Amino acid sequence: QVQLVESGGGLVQAGGSLRLSCAASGSSFMFRLYAMGWFRQAPGHQRELVAKITAGGSADYADSVKGRFTISRDNAKNTVYLQMNILKPEDTAVYYCNADRGIRDYWGQGTQVTVSS
Repeated sequence: QVQLVESGGGLVQAGGSLRLSCAASGSSFMFRLYAMGWFRQAPGHQRELVAKITAGGSADYADSVKGRFTISRDNAKNTVYLQMNILKPEDTAVYYCNADRGIRDYWGQGTQVTVSS
């Protein structure tokens, strides 16, 4: 059984920062082989990709967060992070962690991020 557990969400003022973490566990889960991603879903909107990091460490970002968000991974800790700076009210959403290996993917339960203006 694979589990992805997000943490670090909360309420922050515009211009502030938050760091999200996603810890992966599972007896047969080989974290280092998975591309890891952060998605978000705001009320009334579809879930969208925020940032993704490949198994090899290459990162990609949605245009809306480039220059403000940074994704990173620690394979020794089976954890992926999302550092979010210069937060804007439009960043308010539930943020989900995703592990993807093409043939199979896994999702966390989500963590709420609310940015007040």
